Amino acid sequence: MNATTPPRTLEFTFKAVLCGLVFGVMFGAANAYLGLKAGLTVSTSIPIAVLSVMVFRMVGSGTSLEANMAQTVGSASSSLASGTIFTIPALFMWGVVPTTTQVAALAFCGAVLGILAMVPLRRLLLVQSANTLPYPEGRACAEVIRASESGGSGARWIVLGIAAGAVPKLAMGVLGWAPEELSFAVPSLPNAMLAVKVAPALMAVGFIIGLRSAAVMVSGALISSLVLIPLLSTLHQAGAADAGTATPMLATKVLRERFLIFIGAGAVAAAALITVVRTVPTMFASFAAVARGLRGGGAPNTERTERDLPSSAIAMGLGGIFCLLTLVPGIFSGDLDLSHRALAAAGVLLFALLFVPVSSRLVGVIGVSSNPTSAMALITLAGTAALFALGGDPSKAAVLTVGTVVCIAASKAGDISQDLKTGQLLGATPALQQFGQLIAAAVACFAVAGVVVAIGNGPEGFGVDGLPAPQARLMKTVIDAVLGAELPWGMVLSGAALGGAGALAGLPALPFALGLYLPLATMSAVFLGGLLRGKIEGESRSSAGVLCASGLVAGEGLAAVGIAGRALITGTKSTPAPVDIATVLLAVAFVAFTCVLLVRAKRSAV
Repeated sequence: MNATTPPRTLEFTFKAVLCGLVFGVMFGAANAYLGLKAGLTVSTSIPIAVLSVMVFRMVGSGTSLEANMAQTVGSASSSLASGTIFTIPALFMWGVVPTTTQVAALAFCGAVLGILAMVPLRRLLLVQSANTLPYPEGRACAEVIRASESGGSGARWIVLGIAAGAVPKLAMGVLGWAPEELSFAVPSLPNAMLAVKVAPALMAVGFIIGLRSAAVMVSGALISSLVLIPLLSTLHQAGAADAGTATPMLATKVLRERFLIFIGAGAVAAAALITVVRTVPTMFASFAAVARGLRGGGAPNTERTERDLPSSAIAMGLGGIFCLLTLVPGIFSGDLDLSHRALAAAGVLLFALLFVPVSSRLVGVIGVSSNPTSAMALITLAGTAALFALGGDPSKAAVLTVGTVVCIAASKAGDISQDLKTGQLLGATPALQQFGQLIAAAVACFAVAGVVVAIGNGPEGFGVDGLPAPQARLMKTVIDAVLGAELPWGMVLSGAALGGAGALAGLPALPFALGLYLPLATMSAVFLGGLLRGKIEGESRSSAGVLCASGLVAGEGLAAVGIAGRALITGTKSTPAPVDIATVLLAVAFVAFTCVLLVRAKRSAV
């Protein structure tokens, strides 16, 4: 960069890329943990942009384009985390333990596919369709960057949120000062419990998604805890009495493992299918609109703000990914031979090129956080499983790893679409943003893979006794069903009927189903955060509140990743705190402090 370059064009600088990589790894690890715990992830572009502006001020100066580059690079980790956690934990549930290198290779291939396949669509979706595709999160991020440049307290609220999220998690998970869950039995209902997690990150998620979605989730969890579990307990006892067997009351944990987990999985599967049915017309319409726009072409533009990566680089990149997936053994699980690897790689390209335009266009209307990536992954897994079954190699692990690449590609395409919209509004160079995302993908893939594999190999792992990974459980159930594995179909179909009934009543299908599947303690914490957002000064958006909530997610997530790493090294689980008056009061204090912090942030200007 020479001395005559106008300051406003300072964009692809070392400090911008470094900030993006550091904050991206931080928020990506936190998002991975959050998704494995609650089945949800949050957009991280805005907090990364605000933190980057703060760092630029500390080191001297920085431009809005540098802040945009930092958030572009940083958001790569979160989209990689979203795609990875939806699928990879299922391998651990099958007992097929992947290596960090394998998961990183899958994530990198999916990220590159999503980035490169979206590049030819940029002018059509962001320029020619500017009046019909608002890209809400991209616009919001541009506004926050402009506001942050003129001063404000946004960065302070993020830092406070990080500290407030990390301290309780470390106090509970390492020091054992307080229980991680508060619960008590409900009289006259067998095994019924009311409970809440002492988890600032879950409260932050509820604050971000709002009261409506949080209330739907907790309603499903209340049905599980106060209706299904007591009903299953009573029926089991009655059956034992009829058989003349003196059987003790089954514990709630056993009920969840034997019955409720399959009811919940059926509800989530039905919700995903409902989402697919509702989304398919939009998907086809989006794909047709993109195809029509691409056929129309457009005059080449050499302006800096309209410059994309060259088409030769895109073609070489896509061809390189196909060759990598085909020729390198071990990327796909299942010990596939060359012909089956080629079939799998072709399936990856087919489904990725189908869903990248759909994902890129959908987020232009509904935003990244609402992008139905899991529904696209569901279609991919069902189609791939059917093809593999017809081909005589029904490898569940191979099918899942194909779906991993496609899921990440779709997630990444939606993410870079929003980033490019932010850049368009700020006057950025698209080619530099695209190149920055490629750099970020090469780094973030190892960070996200390391987190997922470390947790999967740790003492807790995934499943009933560990992190639930609900989206991965759904993918596992779909593949098992297509490939003919034995499942308790009565429970699965009952859950599907219950989830369908909720959708028929007008409830959002997936949040309600996740509530049925996840414990009430988890959903109660989410609901508490949603209640704070909805009842204090109405439902109006507060950037400071959202930034603080993002910090809470990052703080608890990073602390949890550190605890998981410590457990992996030592091979022991954290010792739970004794439940007495002192520890319970400290847990209540953690919850109360988080509530106060979110309320103060919500009432504060950025």
